[in-house]
Amino acid sequence: MRFVSIASGSSGNCIYIGSDNTHILIDAGISNKRIEKGLNEIGVKGSELDGVFITHEHADHIQGLGILARKYPIPIYGTKETLEEIAGKASLGEYPKELLRPILPDVDFCFGDLQIRPFRIDHDAANPVAYRVQHGKKSVAVATDLGHYDQYVIDHLQGLDALLLEANHDVRMLETGPYPYRLKQRILGDHGHLSNENCGRLLNCILHDHLKKILLGHLSEKNNFAELAYETVCLEITQGETAYQAKDFSIAVAGRDSLSEIVTV
Repeated sequence: MRFVSIASGSSGNCIYIGSDNTHILIDAGISNKRIEKGLNEIGVKGSELDGVFITHEHADHIQGLGILARKYPIPIYGTKETLEEIAGKASLGEYPKELLRPILPDVDFCFGDLQIRPFRIDHDAANPVAYRVQHGKKSVAVATDLGHYDQYVIDHLQGLDALLLEANHDVRMLETGPYPYRLKQRILGDHGHLSNENCGRLLNCILHDHLKKILLGHLSEKNNFAELAYETVCLEITQGETAYQAKDFSIAVAGRDSLSEIVTV
């Protein structure tokens, strides 16, 4: 199974996960041109996509969906509430609404030779989810837009081989930055975004010897830097209460406009 971030950040998100036989995207929040360019760089054609799995209806997760759906009639999965929001967005243009296929959080299902597990996250959207994807005994997950985490989230991220996890903002940068007060409170709230520090703390709850790759994703353009996210997360791991240090793991920041390395598990 291959796992690669085509784009990840507050301005757009799109993650590829695939086996030899099944190819999916988690979110389509960048232009279709950028999606296809990223796929081509890893040797996959847009016409080979089998499905798109949407975490929630915010623009940075769906803005390329309309053109993609018009060009390739592939199913689009999300919770019923998410799909209802997507269906009502005029900005996506016309596309076959029968492509929209509802899923349920905590209900696993087989998709080609992949097993998909959507699980609930707390974010200010209709009914958002993160995704865990398994192929054989290997599993990866994409978990962003987490206002906070709890034991439920921790349980769903156990035993992974690779992970893209949100490190959205530096709290001090956000508090002193240019955003209006209400937006700052939204981001800092329980239905907002995961800070660099909380990303590191969550990682401390799920680290294990066989975790091959950690990608830090969904960084804020205004309230974070790649180097700061990386250093803060590494510090949280090294100073945490586990026996691990950051150097024990391969950790990288997923680029806003560039492919991550291709992770093969």
